Amino acid sequence: MSDESRSRRAPKPRKRRRGLKITLGVLLVLLLAGGGAAYWMYQDLDGNIKGVDIDKALGEDRPEKLPTTGQNLLVLGSDSRAGAENQELGGGGAVSGARSDTALVVHIPEGRTEAVAVSIPRDTLVTRPECTKSDGSTMASAERVMFNSVYSQVGPACVVKTVERMSGVRIDHYLEINFAGFKDLVDAIGGVTVKVDEPIKDKASGLDLTAGTHKLDGTQSLAYVRTRHGVRDGSDLGRIGLQQQFLLALLTEIKSQDLLGSPTTTYKIANSATKSLTTDEGLASLTSLSEFARSMNGVDPSSMETIMLPVAYDKQDPNRVVAAEPQAGALWKAIRSDGTIPESAKKSPATGG
Repeated sequence: MSDESRSRRAPKPRKRRRGLKITLGVLLVLLLAGGGAAYWMYQDLDGNIKGVDIDKALGEDRPEKLPTTGQNLLVLGSDSRAGAENQELGGGGAVSGARSDTALVVHIPEGRTEAVAVSIPRDTLVTRPECTKSDGSTMASAERVMFNSVYSQVGPACVVKTVERMSGVRIDHYLEINFAGFKDLVDAIGGVTVKVDEPIKDKASGLDLTAGTHKLDGTQSLAYVRTRHGVRDGSDLGRIGLQQQFLLALLTEIKSQDLLGSPTTTYKIANSATKSLTTDEGLASLTSLSEFARSMNGVDPSSMETIMLPVAYDKQDPNRVVAAEPQAGALWKAIRSDGTIPESAKKSPATGG
């Protein structure tokens, strides 16, 4: 059975568990550098970072850049099964290729003292524009395709193009991290503390948490942000709240650590991040990441806002969602103009129970 035909609520075998659901962990390497760590200590990590030439792939037919110094990043999580560690974390090596079930458009307004992260649900039906594949062939435009299928079918440049077409927002930078990278990042910082409001028991992911405060290691964190059957109605929408909560806890933890006073920890975190990191060519070096991080040093986790793209259940297939209007349009308009997002644009008709 294909991903397109799976029920939003139907249980899935462990080996088909889907992608990394909290991808802003990638920004640890940026916050690390921006926090004052001497990046000259680990310039040898440049070779870890993989680059994708998004600008070349997309050409000139793109939305205009922001009229300010604000920035927009597309942050993805990949469930690539490449390598033994990714295969083990992904629930087995029988699944080929890679998928990205989650995308976050991270908007950093002018002044760079705050940020907003917009989650695009993986089950959102979108129009995929015509895209060029890595082998040079062309894939025609298609309507009503599930958002997370774009990555596996055409690749990261087409995901960027799809987001730009659906939002009118120019994406300045691209960041991607895989299963193993996420786990190693959490372990490198010594775990992340979360508060669980209700018990979570998910046989598919192996996650079993009582209500209360828990400090999660890398493997537990990966299960926490990927769990769906133990949360609310079991849909992708139901777990987005957990992902956003974990994001803020993760960024708060890294901000609180004395990276200047611990070069060993600094190197360990940087190595964990960069070895599983793919970026656009503009960020594909430690120097570029560090420079970008310095410009974001004023962004505090407590000031970061997390929003789910307003969606409604699709009238033809209630197991899928579509962008809800006029809320989604108002949200993207505010980001395009570097303006304030109206409260009405943050409300989603489909909530996941």
